[in-house]
Amino acid sequence: MSESTERTRHAKLLERAMRILAMRDHSEAEFRRKLQISSERAAQFAKQLAAKPDAQPEPLAPEEIDRVVEWCYQHNWLDDTRFAERYVAGRSRKGYGPQRIRMELGQKGIDKTLIDDALFAAEIDWQKEAFARAERKFGLPLPTEWKEKAKVQRFLMAKGFFMEDIRAIFENFDD
Repeated sequence: MSESTERTRHAKLLERAMRILAMRDHSEAEFRRKLQISSERAAQFAKQLAAKPDAQPEPLAPEEIDRVVEWCYQHNWLDDTRFAERYVAGRSRKGYGPQRIRMELGQKGIDKTLIDDALFAAEIDWQKEAFARAERKFGLPLPTEWKEKAKVQRFLMAKGFFMEDIRAIFENFDD
């Protein structure tokens, strides 16, 4: 591959990176996956435009993606710590608990220590959040019958709250 072709290819990758990261923050793993998919789709489209069914577009080398990722880190476009902190804040506002947020961040390729740091840095009172979710869904007073309490517990567990926080809202409410 000539130097100008390589430079053009790198410029196109950076352009794709800008489009991906302009929408929202991404984790590195998520960004790599999206960049790879975007490049494959662009190659397929170029192949169709060329009208040469036997022409194979040159596959994207992992080193090329590494260069783009490194460039994005150097220019602060990509930051797993910032992504994790914003993700925790956003998902907690939507009513999700720490377990669910931890699982989702893990699926997005965030390191466990970064997840723990982001959850700690958020300084969210998860018990208070669990109570607010239960109050919003079931109203006050919270149910006292076992069957209805179980319904509230299942709802909060599905949202990702810890059982200790769920039990505490009933204990504090009963007082």
